[in-house]
Amino acid sequence: MNKLQPVEYVDLDKFMGDWYVIANIPTWIEKGAHNALEQYFWNDKGYIDVIFSFNQDSFSGTPKKLTQKAYIYNKKTNAEWRIQPFWPLKLPYLVIDLDEEYSYTVIGYPSRKFLWIMSRSKSLNEEILSKIYEKLNAQGYDTSLIQQVPHSE
Repeated sequence: MNKLQPVEYVDLDKFMGDWYVIANIPTWIEKGAHNALEQYFWNDKGYIDVIFSFNQDSFSGTPKKLTQKAYIYNKKTNAEWRIQPFWPLKLPYLVIDLDEEYSYTVIGYPSRKFLWIMSRSKSLNEEILSKIYEKLNAQGYDTSLIQQVPHSE
């Protein structure tokens, strides 16, 4: 299987802020997540603070929050990161699709075991999702494993 191909370049200032997780191939902590939101903030220590929050198992489920650190691994493209949920673990994080307007993004994992489709809004139209799935198939992802993440209005 070919190596996942990240996008050519990510403008990190444009990338910062709130991203709703629309669909994913979840990690164990994300199973059953509702209202999943990733927030990215530059800090003065040279890395990115990442806050992942969601409700467990329902819209009114227990609120959960995971604070992580992100380090830019490829500073030429800014499309390859390492996410640190806890020390010393650093996991690969690849920006494999990104809308020109930074309205949606797709984050891949080298083994294709995990995936995140994220948007600046709580939903993406079917046409955009269909195009994303086509690109994911071309990159070797099994799109039948992708789960929708419910969001309240």
